Amino acid sequence: MTREPGATVRLLLADDHPVVRAGLRAVLDAEPDFEIVAEAATAEAAVERAAAVGPHRVDVVLMDLQFGAGMHGAEATAAITARQGAPRVLVLTTYDTDADILAAVEAGAAGYLLKDAPPEELAAAVRTAASGRSALAPAVAHRLMDRMRAPAEALSRRELEVLRLVKDGLSNQRISKELFLSQATVKSHLVHIYAKLGVDSRTAAVAAATARGLIRGRP
Repeated sequence: MTREPGATVRLLLADDHPVVRAGLRAVLDAEPDFEIVAEAATAEAAVERAAAVGPHRVDVVLMDLQFGAGMHGAEATAAITARQGAPRVLVLTTYDTDADILAAVEAGAAGYLLKDAPPEELAAAVRTAASGRSALAPAVAHRLMDRMRAPAEALSRRELEVLRLVKDGLSNQRISKELFLSQATVKSHLVHIYAKLGVDSRTAAVAAATARGLIRGRP
């Protein structure tokens, strides 16, 4: 979706916390070129409202990642960006792990910002996303650069998925069913994970990955 410079940017706020949405609205309403046309408390509602046409057509979706039960923010991002002429999705979250960042970027997010960003940084990121460019928080860009500098040491998206399920207490058999992989493939991923993290057990792998910010710690 191509936008003219200075044109009004129509926004959809997707977050399950009403207080967060109210705070975002207060910040973004202060920008003369922004118009908040819709809000969504679930990822499913965000997907539906992002498809609106006419006066409620959305240019940029501010998408949280965690909505409790139901669809994840990355899944919603993929569903939104898969459509022709889709709005841009700017992820706005508290999570900065490799697993979350990669999931959002691979889903088609145009940007990734943390919720502690100052208002001026948020406004700039919205305009950047609306213009068709990438908008990454400095910490997120740094993590992606680190992965590029040392690709042999970085866990792949699939390895991060396996490790996340290990953290959740799933056995190799259950992981294989969850990810539609053979148990031999799951074991192979674990061998690679152990080697990259310099550990020799599932517990140590989860601890090391959590400490490095690769996956989320236990809530």
